Amino acid sequence: CYNCNEQRKTTEVNKLKMKDKFLKAAAITPDIKVGDTDFNTENIIKSMNMAHKQGVKLAVFPELVISGYTCSDLFLQDILLKGSLNGLKKIINASENLDMITIVGLPFLFNFKLYNVAAVIFDGELLGIVPKQHIPNYSEFYEARHFSTGNKEVSYIEIPELGDTGSFVPFGANQLFKAENLPELVIGIDICEDLWMPIPPSCYHAMASATVIANLSASDETTGKDLYRRELVKNQSARLVSGYIYADAGEGESSTDLVFAGHNLIAENGSILAETKRFENGIAISEIDLGKLVSERRRMSTFTINA
Repeated sequence: CYNCNEQRKTTEVNKLKMKDKFLKAAAITPDIKVGDTDFNTENIIKSMNMAHKQGVKLAVFPELVISGYTCSDLFLQDILLKGSLNGLKKIINASENLDMITIVGLPFLFNFKLYNVAAVIFDGELLGIVPKQHIPNYSEFYEARHFSTGNKEVSYIEIPELGDTGSFVPFGANQLFKAENLPELVIGIDICEDLWMPIPPSCYHAMASATVIANLSASDETTGKDLYRRELVKNQSARLVSGYIYADAGEGESSTDLVFAGHNLIAENGSILAETKRFENGIAISEIDLGKLVSERRRMSTFTINA
């Protein structure tokens, strides 16, 4: 199932400061309004500052959080796409001098195709854009009406609207983000449905050395789905011998017949470390023991790395 020759782009993060190989991570559901990119951006930045004051080093936000997930055909409007890019620019600027990696979701237009992406940000710089690979179009989901499947291969693109930080940005699913001064921290990204697939992208990321997976999600609530979601996140962290940070969309998205609960989860190697109450926008914070994860992988002779 895995092509050993498949290349992955690794971006090094400089200056991230941590102690004793513990990563303090947060899954954050901010207050949003569907389609109001200015309001959403303001609340994302507020949440970033709040998390930073609590010593968080990796902050993960939900899928399409800058625009809202339930925008439907508004995704096809220039004003929303331009507003999302403007919001991203403000978030990048706000991240300057914050000792924290921030990952946010937004709709992104490239080569006349629309993508559901995660933007990885650190210290005033856009490190990369990762597109969603699996676009659901069944039951209550119809993302394929708006979004294209993201390429795995990484290419360098320019985003003029972002100014200097938009020059030569890596774009593609096969990306890992590594802390230069802490080699135990290597971040890979799933986006919502990616986790629910038979072989999630995070499996390949872990096989290519990722120790922490960030999942930007907008998972709606149906009967019993919270229990299934919790087990899915826990089991994936166990299978990958990794940390898994799951940031879920919440109140503010519930503008249609769907309900979103903001069910944030942080797991480590089969254990849930932190979890938020459903139907309350909030933040889950915990510390992931990177040293322990690396030690476990080293002990397991069957855990193969094709770095």
